[in-house]
Amino acid sequence: QVQLVESGGGLAQAGGSLRLSCAASGRTFSRSVMGWFRQTPGKEREFVASIDWSGGTTYYADSVKGRFTISRDNAKNTVYLQMNSLKPEDTAVYYCKAGLSGSLWFPGWGQGTQVTVSS
Repeated sequence: QVQLVESGGGLAQAGGSLRLSCAASGRTFSRSVMGWFRQTPGKEREFVASIDWSGGTTYYADSVKGRFTISRDNAKNTVYLQMNSLKPEDTAVYYCKAGLSGSLWFPGWGQGTQVTVSS
C-alpha cells in the first residue's frame, strides 16, 4: 500500500503556473503507476494525468494536454504535476493516486490540495 500527501496548491492568475507535489510512503511507490485527479463541487472526480513506474509513459486528459506535465522522482518517492497556462476551469481540489495500472487504482484518497485560478 502507498500513503500519499499532496501539496503545492494555491491561488494563481489565469495564464500562471503552479507545481503540485505528492509525497508517497510505502515500499511499492517505485513500482506503482501514479496519477493526478481533480474534483470541483457538484462534479465527479476526473482524471488529469498518469505516469508509469519508469516515467517513460504518460497520459493526459484532453483538457490539460500541452499545458500540464506529470513527472516523478523515484529516489524521492514524489510525483509532480507542473501546471502552466492555467485557466479558471482548472480550479479544483487535486488528488494523487497510486495503482497497478491506469485502470487499477489502489483504494482511498488523500486530503488533496486546492488550486484556485482567478480570471
